[in-house]
Amino acid sequence: MRIQKRRALVYFTVIACLLMTACTHKSPPLLMATPSPLASAGAGSTELPQTVETSTPQAATNAEEALSAYIAAINARQYEAMYGLIHAASGISQEDFIARNKKIYEGIDAKNVAAAVTTKNADASLNVQISMDTQAGKITFATTYRFAAYGGATKLEWSSSVIFPALGDDDKVRMTTPKGERGSIFDRNGQLLAGKDKVYSAGFVPGKMDPATRDADIAAVAQLLDMTVEQINGKLSESWVKDELFVPLKNISYSDTAKKEALLLIKGIGLNTVKDRVYPLGQKAAHLTGYIANINAEQLAARTGLGYTAGSKIGKVGMEALLEDRIRGIDGCKIAIVDKDGKEKQTLAEKKASNGEDVTLTIDAALQAKLYDRMQNDKGAAVVLNPKTGEVLALVSTPSYDPNDFILGLTEARWAQYNDEALRPMVNRFKASYAPGSSLKPITAAIGLSRGAFGAQENFGASGRSWQKDTSWGTYKVTTLQQYGSAATMQNALIYSDNIYYAKAALKIGAEGFAEGLKSVGFGQEVPFDFGLSKSTFGKELAFTGEVDLADSGYGQGKVLVNPVHMAAIYTAFVNHGNMIAPRLEKAADTQTWKEGAFADEVAQTVRTAMVQVVENPNGTGHSAKVKGLTIAGKTGTAEIKSSKADTAGTELGWFVAYTADENAEKPLLALAVVEDVKGRGGSHYVIPIVRSVFAD
Repeated sequence: MRIQKRRALVYFTVIACLLMTACTHKSPPLLMATPSPLASAGAGSTELPQTVETSTPQAATNAEEALSAYIAAINARQYEAMYGLIHAASGISQEDFIARNKKIYEGIDAKNVAAAVTTKNADASLNVQISMDTQAGKITFATTYRFAAYGGATKLEWSSSVIFPALGDDDKVRMTTPKGERGSIFDRNGQLLAGKDKVYSAGFVPGKMDPATRDADIAAVAQLLDMTVEQINGKLSESWVKDELFVPLKNISYSDTAKKEALLLIKGIGLNTVKDRVYPLGQKAAHLTGYIANINAEQLAARTGLGYTAGSKIGKVGMEALLEDRIRGIDGCKIAIVDKDGKEKQTLAEKKASNGEDVTLTIDAALQAKLYDRMQNDKGAAVVLNPKTGEVLALVSTPSYDPNDFILGLTEARWAQYNDEALRPMVNRFKASYAPGSSLKPITAAIGLSRGAFGAQENFGASGRSWQKDTSWGTYKVTTLQQYGSAATMQNALIYSDNIYYAKAALKIGAEGFAEGLKSVGFGQEVPFDFGLSKSTFGKELAFTGEVDLADSGYGQGKVLVNPVHMAAIYTAFVNHGNMIAPRLEKAADTQTWKEGAFADEVAQTVRTAMVQVVENPNGTGHSAKVKGLTIAGKTGTAEIKSSKADTAGTELGWFVAYTADENAEKPLLALAVVEDVKGRGGSHYVIPIVRSVFAD
């Protein structure tokens, strides 16, 4: 009887083992988790850890060891090792197990998976608390894992519910990433400077193309859209394309009427109105607005943990870059379990999308466009601001580029044009520094008067058209353009733009005093302005290199360099009783005084009165800027750009700075422009009409 029972037991065991072996080769119907676009190659995926080569795990002797080994394998992406830790009766093939787990864990970018045992049950099961970090945030859940002995070890009884308790074998884990909209940038009057607006999506509807002219039509469209024939054929050959479907090729500007009409002449072409980021002023405000483009590896590395991916767009330059942290849209992320019909069963984690902030600038788009139109054929910069509030109304740099090209597609020909070494249209000239020439003279006057180095009515005496302090200067002499019969006082020297007077003024102030005076108005310092401007400098490391350098610096030559925005800020002191106002670009910001008491009030008024005569006096170098009904103060400046003092073939920079001198002016304005290569074109007088146009509506 005992022998029969033993035989029966052996027989039963053999049958059970055969059944279990058969089960390991039978896979239930399985639907894989939908991979996230963020986790798929070529779609801006976050780089995930590569699958580590598997090693045979040591046999677990109890449930806790088995659980620990399984969780460690998940974190190491060792899917084969995970499979080796599950019970054979789990009923899934290794191939399907690896595919399902890999799709889900890597699709949601699961990291730091942890399991905390809360209860050890008598049936060898464990109640556990699972947590993991994902793209949508942390997922936590309580579950029960069951274990059984198999092959001399304790192994996990696996089903899809091991991944997530509510996940059935026919379910999927779906991750969606709703987009956060980038904020818009507006001018002071609500006109769009950068933001979403209408563009045309140009594309073919294959079924409407004419077979007889297909190749020629594709070639014509390629030329119009700055694409290659191969690129278009590639899009038309994609697996989803059907005869009746619109195949988008490229977006074009909504205002490009000529291109639109040319495209519509080609059979099979369609134009759909869509939204994309646009820059309505185009070239006229390119250096102000900047543009967005794909994030590069360095930028991505610097923004780890901030929600950027390899497919993100980021502000590259201009206000797009300066406001990036405020106007960027942050994409959301939702991880959910859905059934085989796509119906959501459970949300596992969700991070809501957030739209970027809209920002309104102090810029006046109409004035910006007006100034650009006056300067578009020049190399230069212009700044207009309200000298009472510091609100910047226009910031122009010419020549320019079209930021829309970086959105709609930049051709090689256009990129070559933008990298032209002679014109350098990508260079932001209002960020640069220039030799100021005579536009520095009012500042020299104010420093000298403030320090008591000379009086406003002090006559320095006639010196002809060339002068040197003494023979220690060798052959070098300071020259000026014209003589005048009246006394060489501060005001007359401004009216006639007398270089010799201001060379003498600098010497009277002295090297130390003049250096301190320039530093007191911001030389060598960062201008408190949104754009990173070049610092204004003088001498060698903010120290004059001798008497000649000091004298030349007094009338804006020597080694003096001034940024245009900084120059405008210094000139605000002549409007505001000696206080310099900080320039600002955001309308919501408050007016800030940058340098209180940069000049004494009396000094500021004295210099302002003299500058009014530069425009009002018929002999004044800025007289052509006079506008009927306005009292304008101003100063011209022509700076020689030479390789050495003996150089006679150098070029010239032209400046003109002007402002409304009436303290009660209804519309206070301060405007300046600096233009390169004005030699033979009138010097600073070439610039006067540009600035005058700001005041003469």
